Amino acid sequence: MKVVVQRSKQASVTVDGETVGSIDMGLMLLVGITHEDDESDIRWMAEKIAGLRIFEDEEGKMNHSVKEVGGAILSVSQFTLYGDCRKGRRPNFMAAARPEQAEALYDAFNKQLQSNGLAVETGKFGAMMDVSLINWGPVTLIIDSKA
Repeated sequence: MKVVVQRSKQASVTVDGETVGSIDMGLMLLVGITHEDDESDIRWMAEKIAGLRIFEDEEGKMNHSVKEVGGAILSVSQFTLYGDCRKGRRPNFMAAARPEQAEALYDAFNKQLQSNGLAVETGKFGAMMDVSLINWGPVTLIIDSKA
């Protein structure tokens, strides 16, 4: 499981011109799932993100988690995180999980984040989405459950 974590001042997702998810301050997550991922990856990733200290304290040091600052999560499924660009010019997406497996794990991941006390908004799985983000910092991290 790979997740691109972006600290945001504001983020939203629209599908066919309709906003389906939006947050103010918090974390924008681009979530990729591969064939080998299971519930242990979901639990580990949700715990890691919920506790990730990337929000600044009074002294300007990254000492607070999204939960501590009262932020929210915007989680967007992103199979292209598993695009392999080593050969040719067209990415190969064979490492991405099939939609039926990926959607179940993506839903479980979002529920796990909610069980950690976080407000979670989402995009629409499998849809063509327009994602808007004000990256705060900018702060962007890539977390891989297998690394």
